Amino acid sequence: MNPLGHTRSVIANDHALITPDTHVWAALPGWSDATAAVHISPAMGAEFLQATLTLNEGAVGDAPPAGIERFLYVLAGVTGVAIPGHGEHELHPGHFAYLPAGCDHRIAAVHPSLVVVFEKRYTPGPGDPPEPIVGDTAEVAGEPFMGDEDAQLQQLLPDDDRYDMACNVFTYQPGAALPQVEVHVMEHGLLMLDGAGIYRLGDAWYPVGAGDVIWMRAYCPQWFAAIGKEPARYLYYKNVNRDALGVSGAAL
Repeated sequence: MNPLGHTRSVIANDHALITPDTHVWAALPGWSDATAAVHISPAMGAEFLQATLTLNEGAVGDAPPAGIERFLYVLAGVTGVAIPGHGEHELHPGHFAYLPAGCDHRIAAVHPSLVVVFEKRYTPGPGDPPEPIVGDTAEVAGEPFMGDEDAQLQQLLPDDDRYDMACNVFTYQPGAALPQVEVHVMEHGLLMLDGAGIYRLGDAWYPVGAGDVIWMRAYCPQWFAAIGKEPARYLYYKNVNRDALGVSGAAL
């Protein structure tokens, strides 16, 4: 509690930094015995939702409304996901599940859990619809980002045009940084998992650390550098593989 009203949280036109001290928890439709902090949503101008959910043991989450796809990442605890035709899976920290739009499923907390969820309206591509995916970040090989061995990118979803979202984990060794300021058509939602760094968003530079959430609107100038003595790691979402004019069925 800060009685003087100070926070690092900032909401701007093209970006937001939302720090743990400003999270507000409430019930979320479709989830029972759970509370959620909705960090990013269309209410702020975003085209997706990012939320952190605290699940009590036995908490249940049903499939979202028609047309909405979901990506779930477990931060703590043990959570199960049942997907008809694709089995039942027990998810531990670092495990994830991608659940396409129209994919019936049920999420149930085996033990008290903390999870992060990304949801967006699916835009159909030119080919077959995507398949559900359940995986473990520890089993996803990292690739040097633009040749930098100290900046490793793990792509958790397939890089093909069935999928209109990407969810990746980016790990930086101390002192590593993005090689350029990026300005692009993709929108981002990001959760700092470990470590600390400096994030440039628009014309401002922010210190960030574990638990911080960042929203970046399309074309928001962005850059990151890791600081401190430990690696910095974040999970992030972006929209991919679709026409920039919003024409369904065409690849970006």
